[in-house]
Amino acid sequence: MNILVTGAKGFVGRNLVENLKNVRDGKSRTRPALSIGSIDEFDLDNTPEELQTFASRADFVFHLAGVNRPKDPKEFLEGNYAAADALTAALKRAGNKCPVMLSSSVQATLVGRYDGDYGRSKLAGEELLFRYGAENGAKVLVYRFPNLFGKWCRPNYNSAVATFCNNIANDLPITVNDRSTELELLYIDDLVEEMLDALEGREHHCRFDGVRAVADEGGRYCYVPTTHHVTLGEIVDLLEQFHAEPKTLQMPDIPSGSFAKKLYSTYLSYLPKEKVAFDLNMNCDARGSFTELLKTQNCGQFSVNISNPGITKGQHWHNTKWEFFIVVSGHGLIQERRIGSEEILEFEVSGERIQAVHMLPGYTHNIINLSDTEPLVTLMWANEQFDPRRPDTFGEPV
Repeated sequence: MNILVTGAKGFVGRNLVENLKNVRDGKSRTRPALSIGSIDEFDLDNTPEELQTFASRADFVFHLAGVNRPKDPKEFLEGNYAAADALTAALKRAGNKCPVMLSSSVQATLVGRYDGDYGRSKLAGEELLFRYGAENGAKVLVYRFPNLFGKWCRPNYNSAVATFCNNIANDLPITVNDRSTELELLYIDDLVEEMLDALEGREHHCRFDGVRAVADEGGRYCYVPTTHHVTLGEIVDLLEQFHAEPKTLQMPDIPSGSFAKKLYSTYLSYLPKEKVAFDLNMNCDARGSFTELLKTQNCGQFSVNISNPGITKGQHWHNTKWEFFIVVSGHGLIQERRIGSEEILEFEVSGERIQAVHMLPGYTHNIINLSDTEPLVTLMWANEQFDPRRPDTFGEPV
């Protein structure tokens, strides 16, 4: 299957093209039945002759080209209508009736604040594609996208999320006029998955109730089923948490499929080089070091312990807290004894055979570096964050 992507250098185009390449090159395992041949990328630096060549051999067209913020409002019509007109003309000259997907906008509903030049130009492009499909028997898929966000989105252009991510990541000011303003947001990876669904003939159809997409198998339009309704205040609060994480080590909840998870990935893509790596606070003494790595709201914290040769660490117990000790380098011995008992549980551990050993509640425990020359490196996970007011840690030798 040969694919033509117009607007290939834009935000959506770049993400789509790279994922099409992953499928074509066998790097993606999610679409085993999808076979992709050529991927023709068309953008402003291409010629009409190239568009004609690409249109002649296309088996599917993703028409993403368009104008969002022209200097002159008249450019809306040229950028959004004329581009679709040029594409359909090239397909007609080639006698190519392959499916065409159009990237439109919810602003084409012309509802409320969306009744403007941009929305009208998008609506004109939609109607042109629908007429083309009706006249030529070509399958036409018109998607009205809400606000988009994700990696590679241009800040200070047409995405508040991109601007907020970029500015907070780079310690620049942001302006929020009304924290209660709600946005409907579509994540780029969800959009790309829908595009691949469309390529396989499994697009999702809908009708529109105002600006709201309503699932309808017979609907005229198409949509991405997964979007998120979030206020500006919620977005900024999450971004401030992400920004503080190198200092607090506190990772907020990011459940699978959640907006927070997608926003965090987006935020990270805007980090400047000097923030990609950051120092951790190593607590060092003659025995070695102990360093907290990451804290979570509901799933405890991670740390790394380094014990110098011959050193014993621990010698304490907990009422409720429990831990995993995972030796990743070196050779050691873990000992545990239930309080009030003389029986000792022993586990010889090594980075050559990585195991997770429970530190049981009500058992005093230690870890001994058995090497005379090499440090012992242990990754530790505790089921709760350390609270200095209630440490639940009581010294007692094994």
